[in-house]
Amino acid sequence: MATELTAAQLRAYDGTDPSKPIYLSVRGKVYDVTSGRSFYGPGGSYAVFAGREASRALGKMSKDEADISGDLSGLTEKELGVLADWETKFQAKYPVVGRLVDA
Repeated sequence: MATELTAAQLRAYDGTDPSKPIYLSVRGKVYDVTSGRSFYGPGGSYAVFAGREASRALGKMSKDEADISGDLSGLTEKELGVLADWETKFQAKYPVVGRLVDA
């Protein structure tokens, strides 16, 4: 993982620029989810997570703007388990291209 991105830099990879890949961060790891453009690209069911650190929202199974962050404080054991399941899915499906440095 050579690339380090700030949250502000990560926002540039939200799928709105078709010439750039789509990135999403889970627990500070940045995944290239471009192959899932139908989900993470504009208009996709998970587009709200594109270009963002989405750990809290994934754990809570939420698309609420207030939950889209890397803050895991207050999550229940069940929610942390859901997040771990998501993380496993991302690791199996998408390449890690960097890490978030201000997560």
